[in-house]
Amino acid sequence: MNDEQGGFSDAEKKAMQERARELKAEARAGKKRSQGEQALRKAIVEMPDHDRVLAERFHALVSEAAPELWPRTWYGMPAYAREGKTVVIYFQGADKFEARYASFGFNDSANLDDGAMWPVGFALTKLDEATEATITELVKRALG
Repeated sequence: MNDEQGGFSDAEKKAMQERARELKAEARAGKKRSQGEQALRKAIVEMPDHDRVLAERFHALVSEAAPELWPRTWYGMPAYAREGKTVVIYFQGADKFEARYASFGFNDSANLDDGAMWPVGFALTKLDEATEATITELVKRALG
């Protein structure tokens, strides 16, 4: 504190202004993240039963394995992005394009490279313990 005037010094004022900017930025980021979560959950709720069950569990798996990814929608389907921008992982219900199975995939920002060719898309008809373990491992590897 500035003893002569009983107020804050210029350095203290500047530090408080910087902190206020940081808090505002954190609040905006948190708001965007919560808006993304809300949109993702809405998209899941609107899915037919079979897709919804898979999407809900897929969401739980990704959220647990990669809490740093932000939930959002991408083409109306659940997706997970770095800082809410670059989609890394997405889920697509079977009903979306009248497919016979749901699917999930990884965009090129995922670190799944393995030689000259590697899978980035997967069909999904049910989730059992082994499938959940594979998804969890792929999600963690994608962020590596």
